[in-house]
Order: sequence, then C-alpha cells, then structure tokens
Amino acid sequence: MSTLTEEQIERYSRHIILPEVGGKGQRKLLGARALLVGAGGLGSPAGLYLAAAGVGTIGVVDSDAVELSNLQRQVLHSTADIGRRKCLSAKEAMESINPDVQVIPYDERLTSANIVEIISDYDVLLDGSDNFPTRYLVNDACVMTGKPLSHGSILRFEGQVTTILPGRGPCYRCLYPEPPPQGMVPTCQQAGVLGVTAGIVGLIQATEAVKTILGIGDLLAGRLLLYNGLQMTFREVPVRRRADCAVCGDSPTITELIDHDESCRVRVQ
Repeated sequence: MSTLTEEQIERYSRHIILPEVGGKGQRKLLGARALLVGAGGLGSPAGLYLAAAGVGTIGVVDSDAVELSNLQRQVLHSTADIGRRKCLSAKEAMESINPDVQVIPYDERLTSANIVEIISDYDVLLDGSDNFPTRYLVNDACVMTGKPLSHGSILRFEGQVTTILPGRGPCYRCLYPEPPPQGMVPTCQQAGVLGVTAGIVGLIQATEAVKTILGIGDLLAGRLLLYNGLQMTFREVPVRRRADCAVCGDSPTITELIDHDESCRVRVQ
C-alpha cells in the first residue's frame, strides 16, 4: 500500500504521530500478516489489538467451539456466540473493529502435516495454544522455517511471555526441552485462571508482534518475562540458547516435525 487514505490517516493518527511508527510504519502494519494460534484467552486480546492496530491480514487457527466457561476471559466472543466455531466468531469480531483487516479462519488443529503450509504465508506467529503438543509443534515449525514467534502462557494469577527469533536466540525447547509428563501441570479446570491475566499476557504478545513487524524496540528474545498478578510484579529471567537443544542446537536431533503424544495435551488457557 503506497498511500494512506484520509480515513486511515484519521483512524491511525495516534500511531502516525509516533516517531517509531509514522506513516511508513502504519503502511507496513497494513501490509503485514500475523497468525494467531488459538482464539482463546490469549488470542482474544491479542487479536483485538492487532486488528485495531491495522495488521492487514490475521489468520486464526482454532478448532474449538465457544463455551459459556470461555467468556470469563476470551473477549473475542460473546454470549450470543456460544456453540459457534471460535475461528468464525473471532473473524467477525476483528473485522467489525476495522474494515482494513482481513481475517482468515482455520477451523482445524495444527499437526505436523498441515502446519508448514499454514504458517508459510505469515510474517509473525502468536502462540496462545492451550496444550503442550501444539506449543512444541509451533516452536519447532517456526525454528525450521525461520518464522518469528511470540509465546505466552497463563495459569491462576501468573503468566509468562518470550519471543523466539530463529537463528538469533533461544527457542521454547531451550527453556523446556521436553513436554511434561501427563498430570504434572494442572489444567485450567483444576487450578483456575483470573480472566484479566489472559488479557495482560495476550496484550504483551500483541506488543511483541507489532514491534517485530515494525522492527522497533527490544524484543523479549533471550528473555522470559514473568508476571504475577497477586503480587503485581514483573520479573525477567535471561534465557540462553542451548548448544544441545534438540531443534535449534549445534547438532539438532529433531529435523522433522513430529506430533507429540496426546497424553501431554492438557488445557491451561
């Protein structure tokens, strides 16, 4: 997009006056493509703000339907959406915010067979998935294809965020080499989650995605940001690339995408 319309200049005026964004940066956002993995607790706030920011194409991968228990934190959806496919409800909500945005729904679960084809069209991914197999699959696919990835997760009053830049820093497996054994991590149904925790973490992910698109600021690459809502604290933990990492290390042992066993598929969002 070479020029902004008068309506777009007004809509994005608060962006355009930022020296770090300007008209050039806003045009870059409008031409960008971001993929949300999950339209739940994290994908909802991230999606709303990516749409409002004018990220031109937003993909949404989610194979679930909206349930009543989702509405305490999954703000893309409303009571009227109960029973609808989340990806379609998300598309409607995001496109209603901003007519400049095209939302592409994927009513399917990511697998080793389809993930490379799906992510190939996108500039940046945001992982808001609710299970470990998907997290590891998304990480591995991004490392292998060189796609920037914002990872977020939440439980109870706490959350964590990091940004993965393949070839320039550590990946998710550098933090957690293998999925946890079944039953080790409590589910959302078992432990609960404060709804606004999802909002805080999802919006940090959206911030990282926008910065990645614009090429500005310091990303959370090589850093894990930990949030505690009860104490209202943020702390940062440095993360280093592991030379023995199975996917991004010096001699990778995972060179093809794999689907982890369903036994570690636990919901935490």
